[in-house]
Amino acid sequence: MSWWASITLDQMNASAPVVRLLDLRETPLEVSEVLEALADPAVGGIDVFVGTVRDHDGGQGVTGLDYSAHPTALARLQEVAEGVAVKYDVLGVAAVHRVGRLSIGDAAVIVATTAAHRAEAFDASRALIDDLKATVPIWKHQLFSDGTDEWVGTP
Repeated sequence: MSWWASITLDQMNASAPVVRLLDLRETPLEVSEVLEALADPAVGGIDVFVGTVRDHDGGQGVTGLDYSAHPTALARLQEVAEGVAVKYDVLGVAAVHRVGRLSIGDAAVIVATTAAHRAEAFDASRALIDDLKATVPIWKHQLFSDGTDEWVGTP
């Protein structure tokens, strides 16, 4: 098992039981897995964001990319998820991110939140993806159609 193995609910801090699924993985991401982790009869709204690999960036054609994560990335992702759980009136939080080689159209990240009402879920999901992208040490190596490449988000 890799260092970025999943964190399950029983391994998480008891102060944030609404954090249901966190993972960094080399295998494809599935929205159905995230929805299943967040299933709860008290939920009135589910907000899901799926970030995919697009075929362009900054006016250049993109042919694919590689994601790399620092060994502390999963712990930082847990901090971000717990922060969202504390700040917003949510019932569930989930976040999964790919590492390794991805192709155009692949899901790179899925974040989701559940709440009694849609407004809280919308706000929490936006905060979750924004904080993840800003603070979790995951780096993107873009490969361009002209043969050049670029690292994004590196320190």
